[in-house]
Amino acid sequence: MAIQVGDKAPDFELRDNHGATVRLSDFRGEKNVVLLFYPFAFTGVCTGELCALRDNLPAFVNDDTQLLAVSNDSIHTLRVFGEQEGLEYPLLSDFWPHGNTSRAYGVFDEEKGCAVRGTFIIDKEGVVRWSVVNDLPDARDLNEYVKALDTL
Repeated sequence: MAIQVGDKAPDFELRDNHGATVRLSDFRGEKNVVLLFYPFAFTGVCTGELCALRDNLPAFVNDDTQLLAVSNDSIHTLRVFGEQEGLEYPLLSDFWPHGNTSRAYGVFDEEKGCAVRGTFIIDKEGVVRWSVVNDLPDARDLNEYVKALDTL
């Protein structure tokens, strides 16, 4: 079961597509976080969603908000994917231990070995304030993220 609105967001430490370590707790007290889980780089729906975020980046990466996108791909795959698609926000690898962060948020599909499409908006105190979890083939509506961020 996915983490619920009002729950404290589980902290994590993952490496990004450039090898840097990123912790959710690094943003506590500083920024709201849009934490987006997606199945795999280079797939149609995932690429579409992440490019839509790229095209609307000021709404998701600014003085008040940080976007973090997490998949179960390796950092090497994410580096190539990010460069190819011009993604200038952190792509975090939940590759090893495989899916630990996805599991902590309740969005790991054990049968398929990847995260489903889960998004969590986490406030500056580390509390989940909004979430949506979709099945693998179902893209999310980015306008809903913007509306949720506007309430913080």
